[in-house]
Amino acid sequence: MKRSFKSPLSTAIAIAVGAIVLLGYFLKIPLLVDLRSIFLRWAAILAGTALIVGLGNMVRIHLKKSTSRTTGAVYSLVFLISFFASLALIGFFGPISTAASFAYNRIILPVESSLMAVLTVVLIMACIRIFMYRNDLFSVIFIITVILVLLGMVTLPFLDIPLLGGLRSWIIQVPAMAGGRGILLGVALGAIAAGLRILTGSDRPYEG
Repeated sequence: MKRSFKSPLSTAIAIAVGAIVLLGYFLKIPLLVDLRSIFLRWAAILAGTALIVGLGNMVRIHLKKSTSRTTGAVYSLVFLISFFASLALIGFFGPISTAASFAYNRIILPVESSLMAVLTVVLIMACIRIFMYRNDLFSVIFIITVILVLLGMVTLPFLDIPLLGGLRSWIIQVPAMAGGRGILLGVALGAIAAGLRILTGSDRPYEG
């Protein structure tokens, strides 16, 4: 009985709020614009609260793992130390301080460079596996593209190909950018479809 009353009420609230926010972008009515701003501020507050709750849950899970004797407990301990050290550093000195810049340049940037090196190895292994299991035209194009991009990113001590850097830039700016825009268009269409399903009451993720 409780669920049968709560479900139409939550659906009506979600549809009404979504319709007001959507109409506030198209109709320049002062009441709709003010309500849209209020609802968006509430959404930002709820998103920040959800982020804090998610961080607290993440810390709780890693605290539990770090005190156990399971595999990977040391990684949870390293994560907790790094998390609280970064939080204290940013909280006391600020995000643009000398200490924060030192931590970024000496810790975070080398870690990101190492991850890029790991990504290069993963791409090479993926090329090998694709060539072993799929010997078609698309596999050859993928392997050639990866090789050209990797060669264009590194400095070759005994080989200098003048057109390699320009070819890498063309691959990134034309085919890769076109694929990225296609993915973004697909994400936008999916978000619009999900929003329309929520507005019409077909999808109700807020019921839990």
